[in-house]
Amino acid sequence: MSDSQLYVPDAGDCAFCAYLDGDRPYTILRRTGLAAVLVTREQRGLGHVLVIPIAHRPTLIDLGAAESNDVMRLLISSAKAIDRAMQPGGISVWQNNGVPSDQTIPHTHFHVAGTYPDRGTDRGPVPELSLAETEAIADRLDPWF
Repeated sequence: MSDSQLYVPDAGDCAFCAYLDGDRPYTILRRTGLAAVLVTREQRGLGHVLVIPIAHRPTLIDLGAAESNDVMRLLISSAKAIDRAMQPGGISVWQNNGVPSDQTIPHTHFHVAGTYPDRGTDRGPVPELSLAETEAIADRLDPWF
């Protein structure tokens, strides 16, 4: 449930909650009591990860203070790890709230990705990586956390 007035996608079965609960396989790079870092299977940049609260929170507006602190701490740690491991020219961070802003999963998540030298990050369709490929990305980022 959201406390906001934003129009969010139908929750149905939340993919992020299923990943965190271990119901569906996914690469989880870091997890605290309140937040986690997932290596996305849709790499839109170098070392693209998602930083999410553990609790199901549909939008940014729904985060509490303690969750916000954990999410921000992991977001910054993710950016530092991507910078050190991938050595991109830049780092992009983006987050969407509500269907009109292109939110597709109704669980707050921040994208953190190193930019490609010639094009920033990919916005269109990208190939879906295997779990083995995302685990390899996690292995590359992990020492820098």
